[in-house]
Amino acid sequence: MKTLQFNVPTTRGQSLTVQEDVLETFYPYFHRHQEAQLMWIKKGSGILIVEDTLHPFKENDIFFLGANQPHVFKSASQDGLSNESRSVSIFFDPNGKLKSLFSLDEFESLNQFIYNNSRGFKVPERYFEQISERVCQLNSADQMEKLMHFFYLLRALANISREADALCNERVEVAFDTIHGSNRINFICNYIKEHYKDEITLEDVADHANLTPQAFCRYFKKHCGVTFVTYLNRIRVKEVCNQLNEEHLDSVSFIAYNSGFNSITNFNRVFKQIVGCNPKEYVQQYKQTLYSVI
Repeated sequence: MKTLQFNVPTTRGQSLTVQEDVLETFYPYFHRHQEAQLMWIKKGSGILIVEDTLHPFKENDIFFLGANQPHVFKSASQDGLSNESRSVSIFFDPNGKLKSLFSLDEFESLNQFIYNNSRGFKVPERYFEQISERVCQLNSADQMEKLMHFFYLLRALANISREADALCNERVEVAFDTIHGSNRINFICNYIKEHYKDEITLEDVADHANLTPQAFCRYFKKHCGVTFVTYLNRIRVKEVCNQLNEEHLDSVSFIAYNSGFNSITNFNRVFKQIVGCNPKEYVQQYKQTLYSVI
């Protein structure tokens, strides 16, 4: 699955968007958007795919998704027909109009909440009443009151997040331009994403960045938090996982080679290290999760 860049419809003059959807299925494409999102499943079931991780969802589940976090809510179907899907989503861009507010000392805890939860989380069921009530209050409020209810909602989520697990492993793809403000790291990461299927080396990327290999390693680790090899492997494994989730599956070896791995032994080792299981187990997990919600 390729990640689509999705633009959330916004209203001029508003710093957050509340969107209610009643559709035959949830939006079916693997996508990302610059806004963080809180989504309440009011009706429907299926599988949430975040990065390369699977999560069943059902009515009255609530998920927080980080800004630029690739995801898709895949609706379950019965007898080839999908049930009606209903949801309420709150979108906000932490680096947009709200950035100046989040930078205030009084909102430091909320700023840390957003930073620490870029991988998203599912709201534990015991907090459903509390969070759904906050969402309803926000949705029915006007102008300034809407913003006040929004900050109360974030404060509640910040407290809850300490008890919740992240939806995926460490983020592979992030919007470095909004987080680090660095054109060079964008330049480097875009080059890696364009050439990860090739036999790309540390020396290749360092030369492209006009840095020595030693200086490049220090620079890359500082801005990305991981080494070049780790970053490259995660991008390749993510591409493999995307293809393993497709209905028409090629052989795992074929997918691995076409995603940049030149050794099946190395691929299996790296895949298990990153995902936590081997490719066969990953496909079985996906199918079992899918069938459990159909």
